[in-house]
Amino acid sequence: MSQELSGNLLVAQSGGPTPVINASLAGVITEALQYEDNIVEIYGGLNGIQGILNEQLVDLAAESQQTVRALRQTPGAALGTCRYKVKKQQDFDRILEVFAAHDIRYFLYIGGNDSQDTAAKINALAVERGYALRVIGVPKTIDNDLPVTDHCPGYGSAVKHIAATVREMALDNSAIGQHDFVSILEVMGRSTGWLAAGSVLAKRRNALLDDAPHIILLPEERFNQQAFIEGVQAVLRKQKYCFVVVSEGLLDPEGNFLGADATRVDAFGHAVLGGAGEYLRALVEQNIAGVRARSAKLGISQRVAAHHISQTDSDEAFLAGKAAVQAAIAGETGKMVVLVREDKDGNGASYATRTSLTPLDEVANNVKLFPAAWIGEDKMSVGYQFSKYVYPLIQGEMPLAYADGLPKFAQLIAERIARKLDAYDVTK
Repeated sequence: MSQELSGNLLVAQSGGPTPVINASLAGVITEALQYEDNIVEIYGGLNGIQGILNEQLVDLAAESQQTVRALRQTPGAALGTCRYKVKKQQDFDRILEVFAAHDIRYFLYIGGNDSQDTAAKINALAVERGYALRVIGVPKTIDNDLPVTDHCPGYGSAVKHIAATVREMALDNSAIGQHDFVSILEVMGRSTGWLAAGSVLAKRRNALLDDAPHIILLPEERFNQQAFIEGVQAVLRKQKYCFVVVSEGLLDPEGNFLGADATRVDAFGHAVLGGAGEYLRALVEQNIAGVRARSAKLGISQRVAAHHISQTDSDEAFLAGKAAVQAAIAGETGKMVVLVREDKDGNGASYATRTSLTPLDEVANNVKLFPAAWIGEDKMSVGYQFSKYVYPLIQGEMPLAYADGLPKFAQLIAERIARKLDAYDVTK
């Protein structure tokens, strides 16, 4: 493949936002500005692939450098996102039609499993049609479930927030508990327990292991009701309270989601979760006399807590965005940027990462489960090896700008690019 290609670059964001998804966007914009001979214009697609179908493009080169820098401290998806599943051939035909109309030669998609699948299919169609296009995926997910990459941008900041919340809640629980209180925190994690496992960081490194959380329940292990009740009782015999962290995707022995509404599914056909915590609360109160139980859900705060953005996470997200541009300019296509850990010991003292590339087909619709070797023998805890893995990812804090006592975030002017095609109906 010739490395010489001139045209416009288009970047879009998709799926659930992360605390650092905009840091990757900032990395893309910053690096793209360095290649004026190859990249004529830098466009953003509003609301992911759905905005591209609707030809809703904006001029990112028109944004001030101050705004681009501020993206690194701004949660949410600045370009907007979507959960639209591209299934129809006419949708893919339309995407290439939009690309051709606006001379898009570089397409970077910041997203998770489903987004990388879409990027892979766009790349394959461009090759089939002979359309000169370079497609590079930028990893994004707080779930940390993308394969190949050591970890995902967004994960470190999410677990930093979860662990900080556990520490805060534990102080409250300790104040009110009298060996009769169970606190349950439900966190995200449909298919994997990476987020719930990250709560183990709340334990003080120089303290006994009786710090919260006392029980961690992951989707990788089927729920054992009797073992759970006995585990709670064992904690309460020694501690004033028992703190439980549970993944929303916890499964019963038959493989059903605990507490989920089986009648509701999202755009990708996934069951709508969010009920595991309440299920456990009721289970405790029904089976342990004299014990009070409360459940809480962090919900979307896990992916938007700017005050807990990890400096390491932000830097790596920015690096991934820059690397995507560099790869596309170098002639790569059909690849996703991955993070490679340099510090194999994971002690944080010499931790570093570099970027590499992997074929999109190796990422698309695949899931990286939490390693069985890192799950405790009781199936309700995680081991020290995981703590060594995750500890470097939460290091450092991002400075936040404030106005009138509240955080001040970046806001794109989003100067629209004139449409060149007829309107498109995504519902047909």
